[in-house]
Amino acid sequence: MAATRGKPFVSRFGVHIAVLVFVVIWTIPTLGILVSSLRDKDQIIASGWWNSFSSSSQTEAGRLPPASAQTQRGGKYVIEGNVFGDGAKRAISAFGTKAATPTQYKAGTAADLGDGVSLQVNGDGSFVLSSPKAFEGDRGQRVYYASSAPPKFTTDNYDAVLFSEGIGRSFMNSLTVTIPSTVIPILIAAFAAYALAWMRFPGRALLIAVIIGLLVVPLQMSLIPLLKLYNGVGTFFGVPSKTYLGIWLAHTGFGLPFAIYLLRSYIAGLPREIMESARIDGASDFEIFVKIVLPLSFPVLASFAIFQFLWVWNDLLVAMVFLGTAPDQIVLTAKLNALLGSRGGNWEILTTSAFITIIVPLTVFFSLQRYFVRGLLAGSVKGG
Repeated sequence: MAATRGKPFVSRFGVHIAVLVFVVIWTIPTLGILVSSLRDKDQIIASGWWNSFSSSSQTEAGRLPPASAQTQRGGKYVIEGNVFGDGAKRAISAFGTKAATPTQYKAGTAADLGDGVSLQVNGDGSFVLSSPKAFEGDRGQRVYYASSAPPKFTTDNYDAVLFSEGIGRSFMNSLTVTIPSTVIPILIAAFAAYALAWMRFPGRALLIAVIIGLLVVPLQMSLIPLLKLYNGVGTFFGVPSKTYLGIWLAHTGFGLPFAIYLLRSYIAGLPREIMESARIDGASDFEIFVKIVLPLSFPVLASFAIFQFLWVWNDLLVAMVFLGTAPDQIVLTAKLNALLGSRGGNWEILTTSAFITIIVPLTVFFSLQRYFVRGLLAGSVKGG
């Protein structure tokens, strides 16, 4: 008996461990994107996001002032200043004058550069370059140094992305595409699912079979024929292509088979007694649908809304085909794809853009997640 009682405990413990592992695997990259989006550009290049809360060490190059800045002191010509011309407060651990050995000398020591010329760079960035002869030339001495900077977090990346890179406009374009492309299939599929579940008419079984068959049709196979059909209809009626209406219809068509299948499985599982009682009381099919079926079907509607919203929001292929790339039409995924090509080395721009992209899906999912499992599992035991 003890062994029997122990098995459910071990099983539950294993499930909890597995869930914890998946949560950690999912959370760590998201946390890394968030932290990187708030970091300074130089620190992103110098160290990984897991080192963002500690000082980062990096090797930099600078050039000392030209000969015009020299002063004469004690029979020597001296150039003084600070290698941190931007006023930043960093600590230098070592310095050098050659790219091959950028940390040849420790900070605070005097480096012999030959011909009596010496250079001393201190830990706070101050330097003294002295020579028995007058310095000449318009270019100062090249110097390399290893410095450590304290953690620096900033929101400048978000300001640059939202207002300079056009992401803010693309963000609104994505909402313009996604919200109607989520609402329209739900409205159509809800009516169709009720009809296929509780109404009897000729060809009902064949229609259900066709809808199930459409679930396995690859999107890529139907994309070009659908675009040609849409362009042909648009040309006939004088409607321009590459419009929001076209992409709304495309996403509606691609999402309807799964929506109807999912909603019908749920609606068919609703208690038959409720429907019969409503019909006895004189309610029509439309009244039953609006007053009974829709309120009871909210969990499955929310489940499909999550699926459809995430798919449309993250879509790139359909948006590139049915919508233009003008600033007033390009969606967020297409804009990020363009940024990846033109700003591939600017990690602060890419990570900030990526986090802006996932904010909306995360908000939608967590606001509706309590209905997610209920909507998927309900109706799976019995159906009409």
